[in-house]
This record gives sequence, C-alpha cells and structure tokens, in this order.
Amino acid sequence: MTPDTVSWLEGLRASALAARDRADGHRLPPAAEATAERAVLAADFVTWIDTELPDLLAGRAAGPGDEGGADPEPAIILMTSPVGLAAAADVLGRSDPLLDRWRERCACVTEIEYRAWCLKHPDYDYRHHVIHWNWIKTRVPAQRWPEFAAWPLGEGECYWLHRLGTAGGPVERRACHLWKWNGRTAALLKPFIEERLPAG
Repeated sequence: MTPDTVSWLEGLRASALAARDRADGHRLPPAAEATAERAVLAADFVTWIDTELPDLLAGRAAGPGDEGGADPEPAIILMTSPVGLAAAADVLGRSDPLLDRWRERCACVTEIEYRAWCLKHPDYDYRHHVIHWNWIKTRVPAQRWPEFAAWPLGEGECYWLHRLGTAGGPVERRACHLWKWNGRTAALLKPFIEERLPAG
C-alpha cells in the first residue's frame, strides 16, 4: 500500500471505532435471527475472499500503476451490517496463508461508518481501496411483498433481501438474493433476483 492508502485506511478504521464508541454499540436482532444472518453473511465473505478477491487484486496489481493513480495494493473494505461485523471478524480471523497476506489491508465497517468517512475523505475512483458490501435487509416492508409473489410465504414468515456487490476493480458488480425467515431458520428462495425500483 502507498503511504496515502495507509493513511486513508487508518483514518477509516479510527473513524469507525470512534463512531461505535459514540453510539455505545450497535443494536442487534434477537439471537436466533442474528445467528442465521451471521451465517449467511459469513458464507458470502468466505466465497468472495476465496474466489473473487485474488483475481480482483491481481487485476489491480497488473493495472496502469502510477499512470492511473490507483494503488496496485489497495485497502480491502468489507462493508456490512452490525451483525456482519462479527461475521467478517470471524472470517478474517481464520488461519489461511493467502488471507494472512491481506489481513493488514482489511477493514470491516458498516455502511454509515463508510459513508461518513468518504464524505470527508472521498475516494470515488477507488484509488486507495476496493470494497465488498454484504448485508441483509431483514425488514422488507409488506408493501414490497407482492414483488415476490412467485415465492409465497407461510404464516409467520417474512422476506429477507441479501444485497452484495463489489467495486474498485475493473467491473463493478452487484446482486440481490431473496430469502425467507420463519423465526427459526433462513432459507434461500431465489438467487439473483431483480429488484424493481419504484416509478416516478
């Protein structure tokens, strides 16, 4: 990492920790829901780190270098929900020789923490970082449920939308998977759904 990237990353980490101290912790869902959410998010983090991150970083390292201004060894940001912070910490804590090379370049933050930092220290062209977001909207408003009529719910069930994506590499990608939660377990209903944007 270049000195500018190190400074940007250290600033993000410090800003996120200060925000958590001021907020006196994050509000977490009930234990069963948090456990299910954490498992889904951890599985995505493992998949992304093991299968997509190596190619993304190889592409950055082989890129135009100083000419394009992008650090060939960028910071790696995992943006997630409060429950996802614990999932990311678990994944980053595992013993893995490949991950050992990148661990010092990683930061795990919530969307609010990331956006607050980037408002003051923008990196819109991803010169200093790559980012993978991975979080679940566990409170999908009932007015959106008709969009998912092809996957009906049973009594006491609700929809979850698992949103994930990556930016900072050659191509930005994003996806959304439809899950259901019944109060005990989460089940995947449909991977790679297209969300409809409201008209107007």
